[in-house]
Amino acid sequence: MTDERDIADEPGDLAAEYALGVLTGEELRRARALERTDVQFRADVARWSGRLAPMLDDVAPAPPPSSAWAGIQERLGMPDGGNVVQLQRRVNRWRGMTAAMSALAACLAIFIVVRPPAPPQPAQSPAPAARPAAEPLLAMLGNDGQGTKVVAAWDPAAQRLVLAVTGNMRSDPNHSHELWVIPPGGKPRSLGTMGSQKQMHMQLADALAQLLQQGATIAISVEPPGGSPTGAPTGPVVASGALTKA
Repeated sequence: MTDERDIADEPGDLAAEYALGVLTGEELRRARALERTDVQFRADVARWSGRLAPMLDDVAPAPPPSSAWAGIQERLGMPDGGNVVQLQRRVNRWRGMTAAMSALAACLAIFIVVRPPAPPQPAQSPAPAARPAAEPLLAMLGNDGQGTKVVAAWDPAAQRLVLAVTGNMRSDPNHSHELWVIPPGGKPRSLGTMGSQKQMHMQLADALAQLLQQGATIAISVEPPGGSPTGAPTGPVVASGALTKA
């Protein structure tokens, strides 16, 4: 970027453009340096990343034309399509890993924006020790066959559960995906059914929020439309993971 900037607005503009990934040259080097050394700049970048993440939902997938792989094969001098198939498989695996890491970064960015570091306090006389604030928790929900499908981020201060779908969660009109919390040694409690969005925010009541502790399991089961009729999982569990410190 080579446009003229107002010096007073430069850090905010730079953070937004860095989150968009449009910086080049000297500005890109400066943004990377600020990210390493400037706490406020990192928070600005995280805030912009969180704002921009939902825009990915509006971008429809566009498969490459069949001629693209033939062109790659010709440029690499491959005599048959075997290597091209292997290359395509690697590209699909890289895309899945990138999606999972992007979703994880978006969830962590929410914690940075919602819970910034407290400013330093002036010295004063000792006071009774306050109860430490509960730390954010994270769960990677998946199964042995397909790896991570959903990243769940829990902010106990706001009692907010953020879900980012990173893998294939097939759905149809005859079934719903229902979310459960299973405390250690306890029974599953429903957190509600999931929608079709790639990113979801759930505000939990006190009774359910108290169950989301480190070591508790978050699971997703397939249920009839509207959720389980019994108050317990009735269909197969398609993804699960334990809550750990973020």
